[in-house]
Amino acid sequence: MDSKNTSALALIKNGTVQVTPEDLLLKKLARNKPLKIKFGCDPTAPDLHLGHAVVLSKMKEFQDLGHEIIYLIGDYTTRIGDPTGRSKTRPPLTEEEIAHNAQTYFKQVSKILDPQKTIIRYNSEWLAKLTFADVIKLTGAVTVAQIIERDDFAKRLKENVSIGLHELLYPLMQGYDSVALRADVELGGQDQTFNLLMGRHLQEHFGQEPQVILTMPILEGLDGVQKMSKSLGNYIGLWEEAGTAYGKLMSISDDLMWRYYHLLLSKTLDEIKTMKDGVADTSLHPMNLKKEMAKNIIARFWSAQEAEVAQNSFEALFQKKDYSHAQEVQLTPETSNPAWVVDLLKQIKAVVSSSDAKRLIDGKGLEIDGTVITDFKAQITWKSGMIIKAGKIKLFKIK
Repeated sequence: MDSKNTSALALIKNGTVQVTPEDLLLKKLARNKPLKIKFGCDPTAPDLHLGHAVVLSKMKEFQDLGHEIIYLIGDYTTRIGDPTGRSKTRPPLTEEEIAHNAQTYFKQVSKILDPQKTIIRYNSEWLAKLTFADVIKLTGAVTVAQIIERDDFAKRLKENVSIGLHELLYPLMQGYDSVALRADVELGGQDQTFNLLMGRHLQEHFGQEPQVILTMPILEGLDGVQKMSKSLGNYIGLWEEAGTAYGKLMSISDDLMWRYYHLLLSKTLDEIKTMKDGVADTSLHPMNLKKEMAKNIIARFWSAQEAEVAQNSFEALFQKKDYSHAQEVQLTPETSNPAWVVDLLKQIKAVVSSSDAKRLIDGKGLEIDGTVITDFKAQITWKSGMIIKAGKIKLFKIK
Protein backbone atom coordinates (compact mmCIF):
# COMPACT_ATOMS: atom_id res chain seq x y z
CA MET A 1 0.00 0.00 0.00
CA ASP A 2 1.32 3.48 -0.88
CA SER A 3 1.89 6.18 1.72
CA LYS A 4 -1.28 8.04 0.68
CA ASN A 5 -3.50 5.07 1.52
CA THR A 6 -1.53 4.35 4.70
CA SER A 7 -2.23 7.90 5.88
CA ALA A 8 -5.89 7.55 4.86
CA LEU A 9 -6.23 4.33 6.87
CA ALA A 10 -4.72 5.97 9.96
CA LEU A 11 -7.17 8.88 9.64
CA ILE A 12 -10.11 6.53 9.14
CA LYS A 13 -9.23 4.37 12.15
CA ASN A 14 -8.72 7.28 14.56
CA GLY A 15 -11.61 7.44 17.03
CA THR A 16 -13.30 4.25 15.82
CA VAL A 17 -14.31 1.24 17.91
CA GLN A 18 -13.76 -1.35 15.21
CA VAL A 19 -13.03 -1.72 11.50
CA THR A 20 -14.25 -5.12 10.27
CA PRO A 21 -12.43 -6.58 8.44
CA GLU A 22 -9.47 -4.22 8.26
CA ASP A 23 -7.66 -6.22 5.58
CA LEU A 24 -10.65 -5.83 3.25
CA LEU A 25 -10.61 -2.07 3.76
CA LEU A 26 -6.91 -2.09 2.85
CA LYS A 27 -7.77 -4.04 -0.30
CA LYS A 28 -10.54 -1.60 -1.25
CA LEU A 29 -8.36 1.47 -0.66
CA ALA A 30 -5.51 -0.04 -2.70
CA ARG A 31 -7.73 0.01 -5.80
CA ASN A 32 -7.48 3.81 -5.73
CA LYS A 33 -11.14 4.21 -6.68
CA PRO A 34 -13.78 6.21 -4.79
CA LEU A 35 -15.58 3.91 -2.35
CA LYS A 36 -19.33 3.99 -1.70
CA ILE A 37 -19.66 5.01 1.94
CA LYS A 38 -23.11 4.43 3.42
CA PHE A 39 -24.69 5.84 6.54
CA GLY A 40 -28.36 5.28 7.21
CA CYS A 41 -30.57 7.23 9.56
CA ASP A 42 -34.24 6.72 10.32
CA PRO A 43 -36.04 10.09 10.66
CA THR A 44 -37.82 9.10 13.87
CA ALA A 45 -37.42 12.61 15.33
CA PRO A 46 -36.77 15.98 13.68
CA ASP A 47 -33.65 16.86 15.61
CA LEU A 48 -30.02 15.77 15.47
CA HIS A 49 -27.48 16.31 18.26
CA LEU A 50 -23.72 16.05 18.80
CA GLY A 51 -24.08 12.31 19.37
CA HIS A 52 -25.04 11.99 15.70
CA ALA A 53 -22.14 14.29 14.80
CA VAL A 54 -19.61 11.63 15.83
CA VAL A 55 -20.55 9.39 12.90
CA LEU A 56 -21.21 12.30 10.53
CA SER A 57 -17.74 13.71 11.23
CA LYS A 58 -16.19 10.40 10.23
CA MET A 59 -18.29 10.55 7.05
CA LYS A 60 -16.85 14.01 6.39
CA GLU A 61 -13.33 12.56 6.63
CA PHE A 62 -14.24 10.00 3.95
CA GLN A 63 -15.76 12.81 1.89
CA ASP A 64 -12.58 14.89 2.15
CA LEU A 65 -10.61 11.84 0.99
CA GLY A 66 -12.64 11.84 -2.22
CA HIS A 67 -15.03 8.96 -1.54
CA GLU A 68 -18.72 8.81 -2.52
CA ILE A 69 -20.90 9.64 0.49
CA ILE A 70 -24.41 8.19 0.54
CA TYR A 71 -26.66 9.57 3.26
CA LEU A 72 -29.55 7.13 3.37
CA ILE A 73 -32.88 8.29 4.72
CA GLY A 74 -34.72 5.27 6.11
CA ASP A 75 -38.18 6.52 5.22
CA TYR A 76 -39.36 2.93 4.76
CA THR A 77 -37.61 1.32 7.74
CA THR A 78 -38.93 4.13 9.95
CA ARG A 79 -42.37 2.58 9.53
CA ILE A 80 -41.05 -0.31 11.63
CA GLY A 81 -38.57 1.49 13.86
CA ASP A 82 -35.12 0.20 14.75
CA PRO A 83 -35.45 -2.13 17.76
CA THR A 84 -31.81 -1.49 18.77
CA GLY A 85 -31.68 -0.65 22.47
CA ARG A 86 -35.47 -0.78 22.73
CA SER A 87 -37.25 -2.56 25.53
CA LYS A 88 -40.58 -2.36 23.70
CA THR A 89 -42.01 -1.89 20.22
CA ARG A 90 -41.74 1.63 18.79
CA PRO A 91 -44.99 3.46 17.99
CA PRO A 92 -45.31 3.95 14.20
CA LEU A 93 -44.93 7.40 12.62
CA THR A 94 -47.22 8.83 9.97
CA GLU A 95 -45.89 9.46 6.47
CA GLU A 96 -46.27 13.21 7.10
CA GLU A 97 -44.12 13.01 10.24
CA ILE A 98 -41.46 11.00 8.42
CA ALA A 99 -41.35 13.49 5.52
CA HIS A 100 -41.09 16.47 7.89
CA ASN A 101 -38.32 14.89 9.93
CA ALA A 102 -36.37 13.89 6.81
CA GLN A 103 -36.49 17.45 5.47
CA THR A 104 -35.23 18.84 8.80
CA TYR A 105 -32.36 16.32 8.76
CA PHE A 106 -31.04 17.76 5.48
CA LYS A 107 -30.47 21.19 6.99
CA GLN A 108 -28.73 19.83 10.07
CA VAL A 109 -26.57 17.29 8.22
CA SER A 110 -25.37 20.09 5.93
CA LYS A 111 -23.61 21.60 8.95
CA ILE A 112 -21.13 18.73 8.72
CA LEU A 113 -21.26 17.16 5.26
CA ASP A 114 -20.78 19.10 2.03
CA PRO A 115 -24.34 19.01 0.61
CA GLN A 116 -23.00 19.42 -2.95
CA LYS A 117 -20.97 16.21 -2.59
CA THR A 118 -23.51 14.18 -0.61
CA ILE A 119 -25.83 11.71 -2.32
CA ILE A 120 -29.23 11.50 -0.61
CA ARG A 121 -31.16 8.26 -1.09
CA TYR A 122 -34.39 6.89 0.39
CA ASN A 123 -34.76 3.18 1.07
CA SER A 124 -38.38 3.28 -0.07
CA GLU A 125 -36.86 3.40 -3.59
CA TRP A 126 -36.23 -0.36 -3.43
CA LEU A 127 -38.00 -1.68 -0.32
CA ALA A 128 -41.41 -0.45 -1.48
CA LYS A 129 -40.96 -2.41 -4.73
CA LEU A 130 -40.33 -5.79 -3.08
CA THR A 131 -43.14 -8.29 -3.60
CA PHE A 132 -44.22 -10.68 -0.88
CA ALA A 133 -42.33 -13.39 -2.76
CA ASP A 134 -39.20 -11.20 -2.63
CA VAL A 135 -39.60 -10.79 1.13
CA ILE A 136 -39.95 -14.54 1.63
CA LYS A 137 -36.81 -15.08 -0.45
CA LEU A 138 -34.99 -12.47 1.65
CA THR A 139 -36.00 -14.07 4.94
CA GLY A 140 -34.64 -17.37 3.63
CA ALA A 141 -31.14 -15.89 3.82
CA VAL A 142 -31.12 -15.93 7.65
CA THR A 143 -32.33 -18.19 10.45
CA VAL A 144 -34.55 -17.32 13.40
CA ALA A 145 -31.66 -18.24 15.68
CA GLN A 146 -29.44 -15.64 14.00
CA ILE A 147 -32.02 -12.91 14.50
CA ILE A 148 -33.00 -13.58 18.11
CA GLU A 149 -29.42 -13.93 19.29
CA ARG A 150 -29.06 -10.15 19.21
CA ASP A 151 -29.02 -8.72 22.72
CA ASP A 152 -32.17 -6.61 22.39
CA PHE A 153 -34.36 -9.53 21.36
CA ALA A 154 -32.75 -12.03 23.71
CA LYS A 155 -33.33 -9.72 26.66
CA ARG A 156 -36.96 -9.09 25.77
CA LEU A 157 -37.62 -12.81 25.33
CA LYS A 158 -36.05 -13.53 28.71
CA GLU A 159 -38.22 -10.87 30.35
CA ASN A 160 -41.36 -12.05 28.52
CA VAL A 161 -41.71 -8.73 26.72
CA SER A 162 -43.44 -9.05 23.38
CA ILE A 163 -41.56 -8.71 20.08
CA GLY A 164 -43.47 -7.82 16.94
CA LEU A 165 -42.79 -10.08 13.95
CA HIS A 166 -42.17 -6.93 11.89
CA GLU A 167 -39.29 -5.99 14.24
CA LEU A 168 -37.48 -9.20 13.30
CA LEU A 169 -37.49 -7.97 9.70
CA TYR A 170 -35.74 -4.68 10.51
CA PRO A 171 -32.13 -6.00 10.38
CA LEU A 172 -32.89 -7.66 7.03
CA MET A 173 -34.28 -4.43 5.61
CA GLN A 174 -31.24 -2.43 6.74
CA GLY A 175 -28.98 -5.14 5.41
CA TYR A 176 -30.79 -5.15 2.07
CA ASP A 177 -30.11 -1.41 1.80
CA SER A 178 -26.42 -2.28 1.48
CA VAL A 179 -27.25 -4.76 -1.28
CA ALA A 180 -29.29 -2.18 -3.20
CA LEU A 181 -26.56 0.45 -2.88
CA ARG A 182 -23.66 -1.99 -3.37
CA ALA A 183 -21.98 -0.27 -0.41
CA ASP A 184 -18.24 -0.65 0.14
CA VAL A 185 -18.28 0.69 3.71
CA GLU A 186 -21.10 1.24 6.19
CA LEU A 187 -20.76 3.39 9.28
CA GLY A 188 -22.79 3.33 12.46
CA GLY A 189 -22.67 3.53 16.23
CA GLN A 190 -21.27 0.52 18.05
CA ASP A 191 -24.83 -0.36 19.11
CA GLN A 192 -25.57 -0.93 15.40
CA THR A 193 -23.03 -3.74 14.97
CA PHE A 194 -25.65 -6.49 14.49
CA ASN A 195 -27.46 -4.56 11.74
CA LEU A 196 -24.19 -3.64 9.99
CA LEU A 197 -23.04 -7.26 9.98
CA MET A 198 -26.37 -8.26 8.46
CA GLY A 199 -25.50 -6.04 5.51
CA ARG A 200 -22.27 -7.98 5.00
CA HIS A 201 -24.13 -11.29 5.26
CA LEU A 202 -26.79 -10.34 2.70
CA GLN A 203 -24.28 -8.89 0.25
CA GLU A 204 -22.41 -12.21 0.26
CA HIS A 205 -25.74 -14.03 -0.13
CA PHE A 206 -26.46 -11.95 -3.26
CA GLY A 207 -22.99 -12.51 -4.69
CA GLN A 208 -21.51 -9.09 -3.87
CA GLU A 209 -18.20 -8.26 -2.21
CA PRO A 210 -19.22 -7.61 1.42
CA GLN A 211 -18.97 -4.15 2.89
CA VAL A 212 -16.51 -3.14 5.56
CA ILE A 213 -18.25 -2.07 8.73
CA LEU A 214 -16.89 0.81 10.72
CA THR A 215 -18.36 1.31 14.18
CA MET A 216 -18.07 4.54 16.14
CA PRO A 217 -18.22 4.94 19.92
CA ILE A 218 -21.35 6.20 21.61
CA LEU A 219 -21.00 9.77 22.87
CA GLU A 220 -22.05 10.24 26.48
CA GLY A 221 -24.42 13.10 27.15
CA LEU A 222 -24.00 16.01 29.54
CA ASP A 223 -24.40 13.70 32.54
CA GLY A 224 -21.29 11.78 31.48
CA VAL A 225 -23.06 8.47 32.02
CA GLN A 226 -25.83 7.74 29.53
CA LYS A 227 -25.85 7.94 25.74
CA MET A 228 -26.62 11.44 24.50
CA SER A 229 -30.35 11.52 23.90
CA LYS A 230 -33.01 14.17 23.57
CA SER A 231 -35.43 11.99 25.53
CA LEU A 232 -32.98 11.92 28.46
CA GLY A 233 -32.44 15.68 28.33
CA ASN A 234 -28.63 15.28 28.28
CA TYR A 235 -28.14 16.47 24.70
CA ILE A 236 -26.62 19.35 22.75
CA GLY A 237 -28.76 19.86 19.68
CA LEU A 238 -27.32 20.86 16.32
CA TRP A 239 -30.39 23.10 15.91
CA GLU A 240 -29.78 25.00 19.16
CA GLU A 241 -28.32 28.50 19.28
CA ALA A 242 -24.52 28.53 19.44
CA GLY A 243 -24.53 30.34 22.80
CA THR A 244 -26.77 27.71 24.37
CA ALA A 245 -24.64 24.89 22.97
CA TYR A 246 -21.44 26.58 24.20
CA GLY A 247 -22.87 26.90 27.70
CA LYS A 248 -23.88 23.24 27.75
CA LEU A 249 -20.38 22.21 26.66
CA MET A 250 -18.89 24.22 29.51
CA SER A 251 -21.10 22.35 31.97
CA ILE A 252 -19.59 18.91 31.31
CA SER A 253 -17.10 17.31 33.69
CA ASP A 254 -13.34 17.55 33.15
CA ASP A 255 -13.18 13.78 32.59
CA LEU A 256 -15.84 13.92 29.86
CA MET A 257 -13.98 16.77 28.19
CA TRP A 258 -11.35 14.33 26.91
CA ARG A 259 -14.02 12.20 25.21
CA TYR A 260 -15.40 15.27 23.45
CA TYR A 261 -11.92 16.30 22.32
CA HIS A 262 -11.38 12.80 20.93
CA LEU A 263 -14.76 12.13 19.32
CA LEU A 264 -15.87 15.60 18.20
CA LEU A 265 -12.55 17.29 17.46
CA SER A 266 -10.61 14.19 16.28
CA LYS A 267 -7.75 14.72 18.71
CA THR A 268 -5.53 11.64 18.86
CA LEU A 269 -4.92 9.78 22.10
CA ASP A 270 -1.31 11.03 22.08
CA GLU A 271 -2.49 14.64 21.80
CA ILE A 272 -4.94 14.11 24.65
CA LYS A 273 -2.22 12.55 26.79
CA THR A 274 -0.09 15.66 26.26
CA MET A 275 -2.97 17.84 27.46
CA LYS A 276 -3.57 15.62 30.49
CA ASP A 277 0.12 15.80 31.37
CA GLY A 278 -0.11 19.58 31.16
CA VAL A 279 -3.00 19.59 33.62
CA ALA A 280 -1.08 17.27 35.94
CA ASP A 281 2.01 19.51 36.04
CA THR A 282 -0.21 22.67 36.22
CA SER A 283 1.17 24.12 32.98
CA LEU A 284 -2.37 23.87 31.55
CA HIS A 285 -5.61 24.80 33.32
CA PRO A 286 -8.71 22.59 32.82
CA MET A 287 -10.99 25.63 32.50
CA ASN A 288 -8.93 27.05 29.64
CA LEU A 289 -8.86 23.66 27.92
CA LYS A 290 -12.63 23.33 28.27
CA LYS A 291 -13.18 26.81 26.83
CA GLU A 292 -10.92 25.89 23.91
CA MET A 293 -12.86 22.65 23.42
CA ALA A 294 -16.23 24.42 23.49
CA LYS A 295 -15.09 27.17 21.13
CA ASN A 296 -13.62 24.70 18.63
CA ILE A 297 -16.74 22.50 18.66
CA ILE A 298 -18.98 25.53 18.05
CA ALA A 299 -16.64 26.72 15.28
CA ARG A 300 -16.74 23.27 13.67
CA PHE A 301 -20.49 22.62 13.81
CA TRP A 302 -21.84 26.20 13.80
CA SER A 303 -19.34 28.88 12.66
CA ALA A 304 -16.15 30.59 13.79
CA GLN A 305 -18.01 33.88 14.24
CA GLU A 306 -20.70 32.30 16.42
CA ALA A 307 -17.99 30.56 18.45
CA GLU A 308 -16.28 33.87 19.17
CA VAL A 309 -19.54 35.55 20.20
CA ALA A 310 -20.57 32.58 22.35
CA GLN A 311 -17.27 32.53 24.23
CA ASN A 312 -17.27 36.28 24.82
CA SER A 313 -20.83 36.13 26.13
CA PHE A 314 -20.03 33.19 28.41
CA GLU A 315 -16.95 34.91 29.85
CA ALA A 316 -18.92 38.11 30.44
CA LEU A 317 -21.72 36.28 32.21
CA PHE A 318 -19.97 33.65 34.28
CA GLN A 319 -16.45 35.00 34.76
CA LYS A 320 -16.84 38.79 34.72
CA LYS A 321 -20.37 38.69 36.19
CA ASP A 322 -21.57 41.13 33.53
CA TYR A 323 -25.29 40.40 33.77
CA SER A 324 -26.11 42.71 30.88
CA HIS A 325 -25.59 39.56 28.77
CA ALA A 326 -28.20 37.53 30.71
CA GLN A 327 -31.33 36.40 28.90
CA GLU A 328 -34.05 38.93 29.65
CA VAL A 329 -37.46 37.51 30.56
CA GLN A 330 -40.75 39.27 31.16
CA LEU A 331 -43.35 37.96 33.55
CA THR A 332 -47.04 38.24 32.72
CA PRO A 333 -49.36 40.52 34.69
CA GLU A 334 -51.11 37.38 35.96
CA THR A 335 -47.95 36.18 37.73
CA SER A 336 -48.53 36.44 41.48
CA ASN A 337 -46.04 38.29 43.64
CA PRO A 338 -44.72 36.62 45.70
CA ALA A 339 -44.77 33.51 43.47
CA TRP A 340 -44.06 29.87 44.23
CA VAL A 341 -40.48 29.28 43.12
CA VAL A 342 -41.51 26.40 40.84
CA ASP A 343 -44.13 28.52 39.06
CA LEU A 344 -41.54 31.26 38.64
CA LEU A 345 -39.02 28.85 37.08
CA LYS A 346 -41.64 27.46 34.71
CA GLN A 347 -42.77 30.96 33.71
CA ILE A 348 -39.26 31.97 32.60
CA LYS A 349 -38.75 28.54 30.99
CA ALA A 350 -35.81 27.66 33.23
CA VAL A 351 -37.42 24.23 33.80
CA VAL A 352 -40.02 22.16 31.99
CA SER A 353 -41.66 20.42 34.94
CA SER A 354 -42.00 20.51 38.71
CA SER A 355 -39.76 17.45 38.96
CA ASP A 356 -37.05 19.33 37.01
CA ALA A 357 -37.38 22.20 39.47
CA LYS A 358 -37.11 19.85 42.45
CA ARG A 359 -33.94 18.26 41.10
CA LEU A 360 -32.46 21.71 40.49
CA ILE A 361 -33.28 22.93 44.01
CA ASP A 362 -32.28 19.70 45.76
CA GLY A 363 -28.94 19.86 43.96
CA LYS A 364 -28.43 23.47 45.16
CA GLY A 365 -28.35 24.61 41.56
CA LEU A 366 -30.74 27.55 41.93
CA GLU A 367 -29.51 31.02 42.85
CA ILE A 368 -31.66 34.16 43.01
CA ASP A 369 -29.71 37.40 43.31
CA GLY A 370 -26.74 35.41 44.60
CA THR A 371 -28.69 33.47 47.26
CA VAL A 372 -28.96 29.69 46.93
CA ILE A 373 -32.58 28.54 47.18
CA THR A 374 -32.93 25.20 48.98
CA ASP A 375 -36.66 25.22 49.84
CA PHE A 376 -38.86 23.63 47.16
CA LYS A 377 -41.89 25.44 48.68
CA ALA A 378 -40.26 28.88 48.79
CA GLN A 379 -42.29 31.95 47.86
CA ILE A 380 -40.22 34.44 45.85
CA THR A 381 -40.88 38.16 45.81
CA TRP A 382 -39.70 39.10 42.34
CA LYS A 383 -38.75 42.49 40.91
CA SER A 384 -37.30 44.02 37.78
CA GLY A 385 -33.57 43.40 37.47
CA MET A 386 -33.63 40.20 39.54
CA ILE A 387 -30.99 37.68 38.42
CA ILE A 388 -31.95 34.00 38.42
CA LYS A 389 -29.25 31.39 37.84
CA ALA A 390 -30.63 27.91 37.13
CA GLY A 391 -27.84 25.33 37.01
CA LYS A 392 -24.44 26.06 35.55
CA ILE A 393 -25.43 27.63 32.26
CA LYS A 394 -28.85 29.27 32.49
CA LEU A 395 -28.95 32.90 33.57
CA PHE A 396 -32.07 35.07 33.44
CA LYS A 397 -32.77 38.72 34.18
CA ILE A 398 -36.33 39.81 34.93
CA LYS A 399 -37.36 42.87 32.92
